[in-house]
Order: sequence, then structure tokens, then C-alpha cells
Amino acid sequence: MSKFSIIIPTINEANNLPLLLSDLLTSHKEGEIIVVDCGSEDRTVDVANIYGAKIYQSKEKNRGLQLDIGAKNSKGEWLIFLHADTRLTHDWFRKINSIFKGNKNYIYYFKFKVNHKKMNFRILEVIVNLRSKFFKQPYGDQGLIIHKTNYFKNNGFRKIPLMEDVDFLRRLKNKKDLKQLDMPIFISSRKWERTNIFLQALKNWNLRRRWLKGESIKSIYSDYYKK
Repeated sequence: MSKFSIIIPTINEANNLPLLLSDLLTSHKEGEIIVVDCGSEDRTVDVANIYGAKIYQSKEKNRGLQLDIGAKNSKGEWLIFLHADTRLTHDWFRKINSIFKGNKNYIYYFKFKVNHKKMNFRILEVIVNLRSKFFKQPYGDQGLIIHKTNYFKNNGFRKIPLMEDVDFLRRLKNKKDLKQLDMPIFISSRKWERTNIFLQALKNWNLRRRWLKGESIKSIYSDYYKK
């Protein structure tokens, strides 16, 4: 069995995926990289092939389903879930290598860092990292490192196109097992580039509130991606 499996869901990520896969090259000999695509119309699959990733296809544009397909086809003892538009530091693997020998009940995530110099993002980083650490509410774009037995014990990601990270973490039996790593993951600023970051944060909070009150994920998905 491989030490770990890195699972990346994609849809039209040909521009971002090479950057992340380059960051992951240092770990390639000790684990596997799995890309689960859902119908990209650009060269995403070609890029994944060039970097030696294992490729699986999802028939639906559904991130929860994509992540679960990756987990179910993985060979690694630990699962590392990453978004395609994130970046890692050059020494990320050396720094986290020790956790693979540690407590298998712990679930790790990276510190939130936006890959942009704008000062507003520094404020957002403080808020997100405080929320993650003290309220145990990290999100999927911060990455998630979990032992495979622990993942399936908690029934994995559900087949939902949005909120799959919130849903999974809410179902964890022991939130104390969530641990923040002392290293950043760099998040693309693209989701905030056409809007005010604080208005977008308020919108995201409201969408989560609606979902938690029982509104259909289809309706929330439609509003989230509304132009």
C-alpha cells in the first residue's frame, strides 16, 4: 500500500493544475496522485497525464462525488484532498511526513493563505484561520489530510455538488481530532476578483445558513454560481 493518495477534483483546470502538480512532484515516489475529472473541455486531462497522475472520470459535475470516487479508487493509507487551484510550499512534504506515522484519528488541514498581495486578503486570512482553529470549521480549499479508515468510518463525502466539505466535517464524531498544520496552503484569489471579498464572505455564510436550515442543495448551488 502507498503511504498516501492525493485526490484532486477538476473541471477545466488546465491553467492551474500544472502549478499544483509541480508542487507535488517531491512526494510522487511515496504516494500517488489521483485526478477525478467531470468533463473538462480544455487540456486538464492531458496535463494530468503528463504529470503521471491516475485519472478517473465522473459522469456528473459534482465535487462530493468526485472526491469520493478518488477515495474509493485510492491505494494510499492516508488521503490528501486538494483543490486544483491551490499551491503548496516547496518543503510541504518534508514538513508533514511525520504525521503519517502519528495518530490515525487526527484530521489535518493547512493554514488559509490567499495567493494575492492585496491587504484585504490578510484580514480574511486572520478571520478564516481563527474560525478554523478555534471553532473547528475549516473548508475544503484548505486541504484535508485524513487516514483512509477514518474517512470511511465517517462515511466519506456525500454526493453533493456544494457544501460537501461542511457536510463531511459536521458529521465527524470528534471535532477535537481536527488539527491545523503550521504551514500554509495558497488559495487562488479568482473567486473574489469580481466581487468585494467581505460581501462574498457574507453571501457564503448566508448560503451555509440556508443549507443548514434544510433548503435544497440544488437551489443553493444555483444561487452560488449565479452570474
